[in-house]
Amino acid sequence: MGDMKITGTEWPHELSQMSGGKKPAGKGFEKIMHEAIGKITQIQDEAERAVKELASGGDISHAVIAMEKADMSFQLMVELRNRLLSAYDEVMRMQI
Repeated sequence: MGDMKITGTEWPHELSQMSGGKKPAGKGFEKIMHEAIGKITQIQDEAERAVKELASGGDISHAVIAMEKADMSFQLMVELRNRLLSAYDEVMRMQI
């Protein structure tokens, strides 16, 4: 049997050289979550405005679409929270 050569083991070193030895640029988890919550709040505010416009004789289709959009974004946020809590629980159960 011949010698087997393993290649590609230098990639962490190559990545640190590409970024100048610093962490790769990007958004942190906290910033991404803050932006997502801000967007959901904005969508819910738009739905509230659409309902107020409907009460004063506005377009019903616009209000229904805005409410469904707000409902779906809220459901997505709740599901994301549930998945994050599940992942946290799983990590906490790991033995070191």
